[in-house]
Amino acid sequence: MEASSLQVNSPVCCGRIALRDKTLVKIKPFIGSHPSRRTNLCSKFTQSCSWYKYSVIAGFSRQIIASSDFSRRRRYKVSTPRANDSAPKGFKPKLNSPRKDQKPIEGKEGPNPSISTEVVNPTIKESKTEVKVEKVPELSQRAENVNIDVLDAISVSGSQKSKLEAITNGDNQIETLSSGNDDDGKYDDHDHDNGDDDDDDDEEASRMLKLEMEAKLLKQKVEEQERIIKQKMEDEEKLRKQKMEEELRKKEMEAKLRIQELKSIATETLVKGEKIFYYPKIVTPDQDIEIFLNRTISSLYEASEILIMGAFNDWRYKSFTVKLEKTNFGMDWWSCRIHVPKEAYMINFVFFNGKDVYENNEMKDFCIDVEGGMDVYEFEELMLEEKRRELERLAKEEYEREKEAEEQRRIEEEKAASEADRLQAKNEAERRRGILEEQLQKAVKNDDNVWYIEPSEFKEEDMVRLYYNKGVGPLANAKDVWIHGGYNNWKDGLSIVEKLEKLEGKVGDWWYANVVVPNRSLVLDWVFADGPPQHSTMYDNNNRKDFHAIVPISIPQDLFWAEEEHEIYKKLQTERRIREEEIRAKAEKTARMKAETKERTMKTFLLSQKNIVYTDPLEVQAGGLVTVLYNPANTVLNGKPEVWFRCSFNRWTHRMGLLPPQKMLPADNGTHVKTSVKVPLDAYVMDFVFSEKETDDGVFDNKNGMDYHLPVSGGIAKEPPMHIVHISVEMAPIAKVGGLGDVVTSLSRAVQDLNHNVDIILPKYDCLNLSNVKDLGFHRSYSWGGTEIKVWFGKVEGLSVYFLEPQNGLFWKGCIYGCNNDGERFGFFCHAALEFLLQSGFHPDVIHCHDWSSAPVAWLFKENYTHYGLSKARIVFTIHNLEFGAPLIGKAMQYADKATTVSPTYSREVSGNPVIAPHLYKFHGILNGIDPDIWDPFNDKFLPVSYTSENVVEGKKAAKEALQQRVGLKRADLPLIGIITRLTHQKGIHLIKHAIWRALDRGSQVVLLGSAPDPRIQNDFVNLASQLHSTHHDRARLCLTYDEPLSHLIYAASDFILVPSIFEPCGLTQLTAMRYGSIPIVRKTGGLYDTVFDVEHDKERAQSQGLVPNGFNFEGADAAGVDYAVNRAISAWYESRDWFNTLCKVVMEQDWSWNRPALDYLELYHAARK
Repeated sequence: MEASSLQVNSPVCCGRIALRDKTLVKIKPFIGSHPSRRTNLCSKFTQSCSWYKYSVIAGFSRQIIASSDFSRRRRYKVSTPRANDSAPKGFKPKLNSPRKDQKPIEGKEGPNPSISTEVVNPTIKESKTEVKVEKVPELSQRAENVNIDVLDAISVSGSQKSKLEAITNGDNQIETLSSGNDDDGKYDDHDHDNGDDDDDDDEEASRMLKLEMEAKLLKQKVEEQERIIKQKMEDEEKLRKQKMEEELRKKEMEAKLRIQELKSIATETLVKGEKIFYYPKIVTPDQDIEIFLNRTISSLYEASEILIMGAFNDWRYKSFTVKLEKTNFGMDWWSCRIHVPKEAYMINFVFFNGKDVYENNEMKDFCIDVEGGMDVYEFEELMLEEKRRELERLAKEEYEREKEAEEQRRIEEEKAASEADRLQAKNEAERRRGILEEQLQKAVKNDDNVWYIEPSEFKEEDMVRLYYNKGVGPLANAKDVWIHGGYNNWKDGLSIVEKLEKLEGKVGDWWYANVVVPNRSLVLDWVFADGPPQHSTMYDNNNRKDFHAIVPISIPQDLFWAEEEHEIYKKLQTERRIREEEIRAKAEKTARMKAETKERTMKTFLLSQKNIVYTDPLEVQAGGLVTVLYNPANTVLNGKPEVWFRCSFNRWTHRMGLLPPQKMLPADNGTHVKTSVKVPLDAYVMDFVFSEKETDDGVFDNKNGMDYHLPVSGGIAKEPPMHIVHISVEMAPIAKVGGLGDVVTSLSRAVQDLNHNVDIILPKYDCLNLSNVKDLGFHRSYSWGGTEIKVWFGKVEGLSVYFLEPQNGLFWKGCIYGCNNDGERFGFFCHAALEFLLQSGFHPDVIHCHDWSSAPVAWLFKENYTHYGLSKARIVFTIHNLEFGAPLIGKAMQYADKATTVSPTYSREVSGNPVIAPHLYKFHGILNGIDPDIWDPFNDKFLPVSYTSENVVEGKKAAKEALQQRVGLKRADLPLIGIITRLTHQKGIHLIKHAIWRALDRGSQVVLLGSAPDPRIQNDFVNLASQLHSTHHDRARLCLTYDEPLSHLIYAASDFILVPSIFEPCGLTQLTAMRYGSIPIVRKTGGLYDTVFDVEHDKERAQSQGLVPNGFNFEGADAAGVDYAVNRAISAWYESRDWFNTLCKVVMEQDWSWNRPALDYLELYHAARK
């Protein structure tokens, strides 16, 4: 038969196959893997084809099916490749020996991998050869390995087998797989006899021969393709080698040129007499450079080993140490390679021999500038940002350590408290046991003629009936009888209450009640009464011994008391934890309120000069941009055509120095001019002034010599602490006479809270209240003024205090003031205090002295100590009251660097005084404050109910009821006016008397607390008290003494606090009143005017201070003025209670502490040091 021929036109991809004559070849895509046991026609062939690996269809397997049809009645079609998921039309694979119950699966495409094709029925008439081309593992495999093996793949007749063996003995072997196939691709199961005629055998042999020939053509194609690929690779390799040789020659040339250049530079360097040079000549960031040293002309000429030690950016960044190697171009040059980081603007270095011999450029070090990178300021910002991150990390770690330590402390405290509870429970149980055993000895089971219990044997929780013979006791005539009982010596108080019923049919007047025996009862306790609790008038209590009955059946005593001790322990633990939680919650709320108050105060401080200058944002942040807005119309620059801004940071000491003057431009609001400044990360305060010119001449606005300063938050640098020493003769609470003692303590605490160091020097009076001094001990002694002076040290309100005790007895007088030689005493103390500072090696920044009593410090320091060891200090002098010691105050004003008084208005009132007028340029008014920890209604132990602005109405109501009860006033809802004062003419005693009568006329209650140093004034008020107590005993009370707890209660209970002073430098009474929600009624003078803003007349004045109106004031010093204020106040209480209650809340939320004054004093201290 005529065999069909197979022609492969595209050997690389096998994409098309052309068939001629009776084409018996079909090609179909095959994806996946064949079972390892199957043998394909082209399995070995494809493994040997190197081109297959690189073909575009590598990884695909194709089936090449060659089939012969002995019927010759069918035309063969070319089957084109399909998509991966489609099979040739009409082709459905089929098992050689399918089971009857097995059917073809419709829609399945491609061969079923489970079908074995290793053996085909030898009687199959038609045969099919399947060739699979698979991935070739190695390019070097030759096509000679192609193998066509038919015998191994199919089983045929003997004649066919012999012919096929002849064919397969050629150069190439092809594995074939034969199976029957009809036109539509389905397997045919027709049987054929082994005795087919020879024509069929010859036709099959011819077909196989053609296949062999076509395979040889395929091999030739493969070999040609392989040759082309190999040639291409050889060409590429040759080109690559040429390029490498070229680059090598180029590098060698560059190296020679570099050596020549280095030799030239080295020669020039030696000619100049210089020791080093570097390469390249221009150093840029993020590159490697070489540094060369000529050992011969350096101090290391004898060194056998040379190292370079250096860093970048003025020795501040990335230090390094590198060993130098000797160069190969002679002249004793040594070199090393250094990498320049991208942050560098300078390289700093020296050379040394690894021990103690250095070459440091004659003590100037070596330096190389880096061009094109960061400048100094950019590097500073980088370092500051790194420092900020480092500080944040350290702060986080510190927080975690503190948190862990706090938890450990809590655990230890809980353990200690638990042990204490156990001990207390044990002691309490033993105490109760002793008492109860005493009762048990007295207890009986019954008293036949008075009472008995049925049944006689009972236990806890049983219902028993208790009988009582009313006729034999004090209740014989009572209509009703009740039992009031308990158990175990009345352990839980009254726990049994029952009404008794009349028992009929028994001799005597017997009554009974059913009673449940309480749990854990050992003994029952009771009395009989004629009514229920709180409604009884008569009792039978067994002659005050009560009735006691033993519980016959009870738990063993030891077990009972063990359980009782445990119950007591649990109760103690619960109570303690509740207390601790209340304390913790209260402390947290107190801290939160203080922080919120401080934040509001800072905002008020920043806005206090908004009519002149403010910033956007209001809070200046380090690392941010801030806009400064300035209104020249309210300053000395009013009308100037230009305004220039001059700025620096950190009290004018910042590393950047004074910034270039900036011309300010008009702001959007039309009244201000503005400019913007970048705030460095290491700033903690912003300093600035304004001028009319860019140059240094002309008019400046420097806030009267104080300069403008604004705090900067969020920076990495903190303001260095100042050391302030107060030299004073008063200090609260250990040596207090007036407001001076309060100021010294409270101001010192406030400044210390701002992270500055504060010490106080005080005389050691023999009348000191030492109970408020912690850790008092002997410090040292020194001699001065002809006597020994002992120094004691202790802590008062958290402040360090040095007590000076001269052994000449000047302060052993039993008093602070009142001696004939007070001037001599305090003069000696002032000199001794300065001598103590000198001999102790103290170097304070500021020495702060107060009033006439320590005024001598100012001139003694300037005359005797400025040039002898205390030159660093500056003197600040504060006038608390100009009425005393004016000559001494005048002399102190002359010598002080800065002077203050205790309110702005008072400073204006005394500015014309001859001792003040010549020194107005250094005289400032700063308000006093109150200590919010001492005067705190939320934590005040003298009040019945603690309160804040949130519950001020309830808190003040409870305090008013407590005050009315304590001083004997009528308990009524009436307006209450409180007066807490020293009774002197300065305090307006004639106005006080009139106000009392006016308030009583308006239906108010009045409470006065105070005493008079003048006996005549004291007697006058004693008489007034007698009159008022007789005529208005339920609405007026005068307490003519000093009583600290009572003063707290009056502040809290009063609706109004009256302060009608004739003059008042500052006044603390009105400030304390507002802290407790009481509305001040004051005369417009001194600090009273600066702190109290009338609700009807002072809205604008209050707003300028960032406040709202908070009280009532009057101007005159007569009855009409007092009436005007008192009448308006009382009318508001009666007619507008809701408005009045809101006002109480408002004044409580205003901050009259030392938060703001402390900031003002710090500004003054800095100005004194400038």
